Amino acid sequence: MTRKSLIQREKKKQRLEQKYKLIRQSLKKEIREVSSLDEKWEIHKKLQSLPRNSAPTRLHRRCSSTGRPKANYRDFGLSGHILREKAHACLLPGVTKSSW
Repeated sequence: MTRKSLIQREKKKQRLEQKYKLIRQSLKKEIREVSSLDEKWEIHKKLQSLPRNSAPTRLHRRCSSTGRPKANYRDFGLSGHILREKAHACLLPGVTKSSW
């Protein structure tokens, strides 16, 4: 199980990302539309002035049941060993264990 402080930190990053999402998108759209290099630099400065943790690349996927940050499957939101346990227990619809 992951420390609660790390999980809370990830949740805070998610809230920041949602808060600044529209601002970030509009600034990036302006950068694409502007032709002058000086204007692009000014817009880049505005973009850099946003909080660092509001960038979507700073987010990290975690297992929804254990909080493990590695070996996550996007389709299920689970880490590998939890996915395997739930598949063996038939708790994931549509997932079958191959037998050969």
